[in-house]
Amino acid sequence: MKTLKILSLLLSATFLSLSASCQQSGKLQGVKTSNSSNKRDISKAQADVKLDRIKLPDGFKIEVWAADVPNARSLSMSEEGIVFVGNRQEKNVYALVDENGDGKADSKFILAEGLRMPNGVAYKDGDLYVAEVSRILRFRDIKNNLNNPKFEVVYDDYPTDGHHGWKFIAFGPDGMLYVPVGAPCNICESKDEIYASITRIDPNAANPQPEIYAHGVRNTVGFDWHPVTGELWFTDNGRDMMGDDIPDCELNKVTEKGQHFGYPYWHAGTVKDPEFGNKGKAASEYVQPEAKLGAHVAPLGIRFYEGSMFPADFKNQAIIAKHGSWNRSKKSGYDVVKVEIDANGKVIGEKPFASGWLNEATQEVWGRPVDVQELPDGSLLISDDVANCIYRVSYTL
Repeated sequence: MKTLKILSLLLSATFLSLSASCQQSGKLQGVKTSNSSNKRDISKAQADVKLDRIKLPDGFKIEVWAADVPNARSLSMSEEGIVFVGNRQEKNVYALVDENGDGKADSKFILAEGLRMPNGVAYKDGDLYVAEVSRILRFRDIKNNLNNPKFEVVYDDYPTDGHHGWKFIAFGPDGMLYVPVGAPCNICESKDEIYASITRIDPNAANPQPEIYAHGVRNTVGFDWHPVTGELWFTDNGRDMMGDDIPDCELNKVTEKGQHFGYPYWHAGTVKDPEFGNKGKAASEYVQPEAKLGAHVAPLGIRFYEGSMFPADFKNQAIIAKHGSWNRSKKSGYDVVKVEIDANGKVIGEKPFASGWLNEATQEVWGRPVDVQELPDGSLLISDDVANCIYRVSYTL
């Protein structure tokens, strides 16, 4: 009996090792789920898209990974590849599952309904966190409770303002949940310092309380930590109503807690605000952007690419989704770019990655990229809140 028990343990350990190596090999794994009242079959759902217009570098291919995902916005993912999706204009949160590992989602679970702008989603240690305008919710052990999801309120005292109230959230290397609070206006000077900031909160504390991590951030809807340095990089949407080409939206880097990035006094580092600029300090007193991304392009999702599917020059580079302008006579943005960063952490350039949602000649727009998320095999998901779908970009030599 003892020999059989040891053999059983060895076989079990071998199986776990093989499973782990299989997951680490960069292959997509199917995730089987059972039927329930909140599960929808989307394997045959179609999206109204024009993929033949999307331009990608040689060797890349784009497909619809999931259709019938209304107002698909921020993305997060479990270890197995279950993809969680928030939205801003709708009221639901979804989980999407590739049941057979063929590179397309087959099932959609409705995890919550009737929420207020549940844009932000973040997964950690088996739990899913969702950000409404003023609340942080937690779904315990979500991957084992897709059929019967229930949430608890972690914190419910963020500002209730709808203007820039939707949130992107993510866990940092310190285990804290980072939660931005946008400016409650286009341009204003708020008395409460929590506005125009990035906060962080410990959701496991007995009485969680946000602390302000960065100041002067008008509206960030995307951030990530550099895989090597661990520094927080975030996109920031510039103010409106200063003309077509002023100011640029920004890519910023936080090197220490408490830094101020200029809003509402300075924009894009050197553009003095005509209404509030004289109330602030000199431009040199604020953190300058690492890169200027273009006026009104609305940069949202950002991820550092860590996979092995894409060419080597993508490793640890920032991929950013530009949602696209509204406050401009000629549209800008509506694309996904690669921002190249050297070994010293300095931005050395920006290159097109995916474009074609905007027809420059006719100014027709049929889609708007929002967030990006790497899958276990190294391919890249891109959410689209206008085409109500999620794309998958893959690469082959």
